[in-house]
Parts: sequence; C-alpha cells; structure tokens
Amino acid sequence: MPRITREEKARNRQNIVEAAGRLFRAQGIDAVGIADLMKEAGLTHGGFYNHFASKDDLAAEVCNASFASSLGVLAQAVEAGDEPTGSPLRRVVDDYLSPEHRDAPDGGCPSASLVIDAGRHDDRIQRPYAGGVEGYLAGFAGEFAREADEELTPREARERAVLLLSQMVGAMVLARAVRHVEPGLSDEILETCRAHALD
Repeated sequence: MPRITREEKARNRQNIVEAAGRLFRAQGIDAVGIADLMKEAGLTHGGFYNHFASKDDLAAEVCNASFASSLGVLAQAVEAGDEPTGSPLRRVVDDYLSPEHRDAPDGGCPSASLVIDAGRHDDRIQRPYAGGVEGYLAGFAGEFAREADEELTPREARERAVLLLSQMVGAMVLARAVRHVEPGLSDEILETCRAHALD
C-alpha cells in the first residue's frame, strides 16, 4: 500500500477538523461518534488515530480553529472601521444575532454552539473555549473604547464587552432552543437583543 505524502496527511487532518467542526457545532461533541465524523471527512474510521490521540484532543483543536475563524471575522470588521452599515460592533452584533446565523449552527460561531459542551468537558475543551471568549472580550473592549463618546477606563470597556458577549451568546442559545416550536419567539429574541445590545 503506498504511503501518503506529508501534504496529503495534512489535508486529511484538516478535513477531519472541518468535518468535526460542523458536526460538533450542530450536534454536540458527545453526540458525534468517530465513525460518523470520519465518514463526514471522507476517510476511514481506522485512520482517526493517525491524527489524534482522542476525540477530546480533536475537539480542542476544533474549538481553537473555530474561534480563530470567528475572531478573524471580528478582526476584519474592526479593520474595515466605520461603514455606512454601521460601526464594527454594530455589524458584528447584526450578523451574530441574525436568523441566518441562528439557522446554521454547524457553521456558526462556536461561542454559542459549543457553550454547553465546554461546560460539560474538562480543561482540554474549556481552555481553548476560554481563549476564544477572551479574544472576543479583548476585541469588543477595544472597540467600545474607540467608539465611546466619552473616555472609558479599561475596566468599563471590559465590563461592556462582558455584557455584550453574554447577551449575544445567551440570545443565540435561546433563539435556537425555541426556533422549531416557537419561531416567532425565536425571532423576537434576536430582534430585541439586536436592537438593544449596544444601548
């Protein structure tokens, strides 16, 4: 049997991480078996342990990669600065608390889709999740300080960031939890929090 190249091995690992990211965000880490995620990645079950020692190791990498991608979107918004569609924070809030984000948990931000998993797992999952939360808080605090009409202390900016992220994640978790049985309530949660998140 021919050996795979280093590039093929790296591509296979990336496919596993991407497939696991979709499945973990949509179904939860514990609900996804290795056989299912390897099938989603287009690889055989036996190949998993050539890349990861355990599913928790994979979940930690997924958490890191998902937050890196999500924080990249925040960084792009900040870099773009103020636009006709609003400030960077306004655009981030509007995109995050949108029906499109609610309805696509498999590709959405891990802050809401992996929050329950992070709470149920040990520090291998909580550490990268906490790192992602800190990334959001730093980005939000920086923007609050920049956008404020009056000068904010670092503590005031941080407090506003904590409130904003908590409101966004909580709203998304609630909106997803009721969207099938009470779609109007789900929309109301998103609309209300979108309208008042930056008050």
